[in-house]
Amino acid sequence: MLPSGEEAATSCRFCSSFTVENGGSHDSDVNGSGHRGCMHCKRSDPSSSTSCYSCSSLWLDLVPFKESENLRRIITASAKGFSIGAGLKGGLALFSLLARLRRTRLSSSARKIEVFSNKEAIALAIKETLRYGLFLGTFAGTFVSVDEIIGALGGHRRQCSTSILTAKWRALFAGLIAGPSMLLTGPNTQHTSLAIYILMRAAVLASRCGIKSERFGRFCKPLTWKHGDIFLMCLSSSQILSAYILKQDSLAPSYRSFLNKHGGKDIVILQGVKNIACGLPFSNLEAIEKHYKATGVDIKLDPGMKVPCSIIHGNQSCVEHVVSFLIQAYKRALPVYIPVYLIPALIVHRQGLLKRPNTILGKSLLGTARSSLFLSVYCTSAWMWTCLLFRIFKRCNIPMVVMGTFPTGLSLAIEKKSRRIEISLYCLARAIESFFSCMADIGYLPESKRFKRADVVIFSLSTAIIMHCYAQEREVFRSKYLNVLDWVFGVPPPPCETPRCKNS
Repeated sequence: MLPSGEEAATSCRFCSSFTVENGGSHDSDVNGSGHRGCMHCKRSDPSSSTSCYSCSSLWLDLVPFKESENLRRIITASAKGFSIGAGLKGGLALFSLLARLRRTRLSSSARKIEVFSNKEAIALAIKETLRYGLFLGTFAGTFVSVDEIIGALGGHRRQCSTSILTAKWRALFAGLIAGPSMLLTGPNTQHTSLAIYILMRAAVLASRCGIKSERFGRFCKPLTWKHGDIFLMCLSSSQILSAYILKQDSLAPSYRSFLNKHGGKDIVILQGVKNIACGLPFSNLEAIEKHYKATGVDIKLDPGMKVPCSIIHGNQSCVEHVVSFLIQAYKRALPVYIPVYLIPALIVHRQGLLKRPNTILGKSLLGTARSSLFLSVYCTSAWMWTCLLFRIFKRCNIPMVVMGTFPTGLSLAIEKKSRRIEISLYCLARAIESFFSCMADIGYLPESKRFKRADVVIFSLSTAIIMHCYAQEREVFRSKYLNVLDWVFGVPPPPCETPRCKNS
């Protein structure tokens, strides 16, 4: 059923499409320039307007797509998906290359350590950029293609249909078919981290649907906890930072490199803490002493120590170490967040930047300072809490490391609320991957020899859930994500395929 006259009038105050539905002629939809448009909104292309959602949807309900328009929608979605994938990956690759060139220029010894030459690094960056562009472009194109095919099989109408496939489960099926495009990022490369992260996003959307559901609302009540994002961050930190100290090979290489940089400790120091926590004899005390001597600190370590504080911060006290580490950590964090806030200010807000530069640049600088403080406090508190527990209980073991890294997640409270859930979900995905990797290594979770691409299956199921929510439960998305999806996939679903029509 189409929306009632009252609903349509509320959304667009009797636009031209509503006139047609109530008996008007199609000719009345054509303005003087020969383009169909919304008489109220005065837009020549309703489908391109995010502010006139109901107008564009009703217009699409009544005017069938031509084959050329279907093909144009598929090509456009593919091109936009490619631009997003290539832009994101290319931007990260660009900053990585700039950091590499700066590092090799400042240090002659760094040039000897680098595995790849600069030309090989540039070639790899271009290759990865194209791969991720093709991945998102293929995903968007496949989704729209399957969506159009199902629409054609169901009568090719943008109206409510009695067919379950063409209405309620249409986007879910299309998202499931589009999922295997993930293989384009590397057919022989596992992308477990990405798959689990998308699964977390799908779980959040599903939980939001459950919260507003009359049937499942009472079961999802705990998910409405105000500080649930911080609790998730604490759980994630306990696994991630414990793995950072005790089992780094359970973390993804890129994420491991990130932690090694911002953790601020040399690998020989981490190995010393690991030895004492696992009850192993020290094998690198001389290497630790040599490392400190290279920094101007002359220290003699005790092989019979019970607390590794002298390994972690040498001759400094725990308080002195926290203060000095926080300052150094903040300097390391600033270059991470400057592009995160600067690029959106230059691209997304480029028009507003000319009109109110002080406001936009001020918010960007404030966001950079705030996020940098979060990351620096997060890394500093990891060493602070572990040192505190070691001092209190006069011992160091694996449970102490796990307990000491749990409250580190409280530092997420520094970030603004809208970013907390994003960060906690990202870290939760990393933590889940690390946890199952540890379980598999100790034999509790033997790896299946038959099921090689579980990441593709997880990704496909997750994208199916996300796209189903996009078509059926649009209100569970935040506006910025919804705008991106609408921009990539062409037009939003008609109102009759969303909850707005459930009571019609």
